[in-house]
Amino acid sequence: MQRILVTGGAGFIGTNFVHYVLNHTDYQVTVLDKLTYAGNESSLFGLPEKRLTFVHGDICDSALVDSLVGEADAVVHYAAESHNDNSLSNPLPFLETNIMGTYVLLEAVRKHGKRFHHISTDEVYGDLALDEPQRFTEHTPYNPSSPYSSTKAGSDLLVRAWVRSFGVEATISNCSNNYGPFQHVEKFIPRQITNIIDGVRPKLYGSGENVRDWIHADDHSAAVLLILQRGGLGETYLIGADGEKNNKEVIEAILVGMGCSADDYDHVTDRPGHDLRYAIDPSKLRTELGWTPSKADFAAGLAETIDWYRNNENWWRNQKAGTEAKYFAAGEQLHVPDSLGLQLSPTIHGQGA
Repeated sequence: MQRILVTGGAGFIGTNFVHYVLNHTDYQVTVLDKLTYAGNESSLFGLPEKRLTFVHGDICDSALVDSLVGEADAVVHYAAESHNDNSLSNPLPFLETNIMGTYVLLEAVRKHGKRFHHISTDEVYGDLALDEPQRFTEHTPYNPSSPYSSTKAGSDLLVRAWVRSFGVEATISNCSNNYGPFQHVEKFIPRQITNIIDGVRPKLYGSGENVRDWIHADDHSAAVLLILQRGGLGETYLIGADGEKNNKEVIEAILVGMGCSADDYDHVTDRPGHDLRYAIDPSKLRTELGWTPSKADFAAGLAETIDWYRNNENWWRNQKAGTEAKYFAAGEQLHVPDSLGLQLSPTIHGQGA
């Protein structure tokens, strides 16, 4: 295996995977990306040009996909519409990319007999109660709660069907919430960081008790590469770094890490269907493949991420204006828990966590 096709390789976790592969292997990498608002070709600048090929295109373009898959030894499928808020306002792109795009890729790898790895999310499992000890495993029933997570669940099931029905050599990984460099500013952590840089008070959905299981994008990339190389065909692996934190803890850690008061943020109206808790049990990945996270210290990873956004304003600045305009247009209201005793006033919201 020397030639990898990475779909969505100009997006956040796809970009980090491309960087990781080129820095840790001698593979040739072709990136296929549609360059929607969430893709940024500049995220790939500075990588070795002799080993990286960029193709601007759509995974729903069957002729293009067929050509690229035919030239590759393996396909790693990151391309997806992934922002929950956007799926609530306009589900159609999620159906087109996450379902139909995955179908097109599966048909191509089936035709050419190529190895396929499918990137998915823990959100396909729905959510867990805040006070229960259980975590998601590979056997947890699917229970998606948004157009985004339901289309990712559908794409997972397509992969399993193509494995069983057609013998496609595929694996699936479901990962917890990623953070790190190159993440679009619509997402929770970079939106809070860039708001603080701009002197704007961060916004927190509801009371902030919703729990997410955080993993640095480098650790996710290392796990995906290991699964691609050594994972059992037809198997699913959950990727997590024991990083459970509620949104309130995260926003306060960001504020303190950037020299602000921990309570210098506003509460906004919770989004519809906001999942309570995600928690990954990565035992199978660790036991069978020997993977362990190298950046499990969330505080250290967060400090690195804050520094990256401070030092790379030229990368995110153009995104910021459009993102904030979108949330302003949404016209959400401040949501203030009774215990805070504050007045309601119009504000903006949004974070994707």
